[in-house]
Amino acid sequence: MIALSKFYEYFCSKQINMKRNIADLRKDYVKDVLMKSDLASNPIDQFNEWFGQAIDSEVKEPNALILSTVSHDGFPSARVVLLKGVDALGFRFFTNYNSSKGKELMQNPNASMTFFWPELEQQIRINGCVEKLDPKASDDYFDSRPQGSKISAIASNQSSKVNRREELTEEVDRLNKLYENNTIVRPEHWGGYLLVPHKIEFWQGRSSRLHDRFLYEKVNDTWEINRLAP
Repeated sequence: MIALSKFYEYFCSKQINMKRNIADLRKDYVKDVLMKSDLASNPIDQFNEWFGQAIDSEVKEPNALILSTVSHDGFPSARVVLLKGVDALGFRFFTNYNSSKGKELMQNPNASMTFFWPELEQQIRINGCVEKLDPKASDDYFDSRPQGSKISAIASNQSSKVNRREELTEEVDRLNKLYENNTIVRPEHWGGYLLVPHKIEFWQGRSSRLHDRFLYEKVNDTWEINRLAP
């Protein structure tokens, strides 16, 4: 009983320290500054500039982003996906159309993307409307994927409940044998999306939380740029 009591006291003290430590966690951002004069007139050009710097700086998975969607009953969901293309029209990613995010995008195409590169103390937030890519674009990307990724796209009924992991591995084994000498065609339930932006915010961390924030907002086919309070 004494040993148990001592353990409980130790556990409680650790819990208190954990709460205190979380509240005390902070970092001062001093790497760079961002001025309006530094910005490109088009946010896609600005994104490409920052993205290139992230790659050159060896940011871990610079194309990883948080995709946020909203269900028909108003509940938001967020998950990490990978950016697989950007052009003048917007930002591309690929997934299972029958996944939770796919169903939510079907009900409500409004979505947002968030990139955070702590190595550069930078964040980019993108709001827009999502639409499906044409089948050829999805075919072209699917064909470029490794064999294992193609098999997984077919084997996984993404976001559905699974009783045992073995169900997935057994299906992968079956498909590997089936397609050992055959071309894998993109399944209809898997493909690409394009997020067409109407707002893009660039955030550069600054000392004492006086961060630099600039918002590009599309107004009558023209991008307006405004500084935001941190």
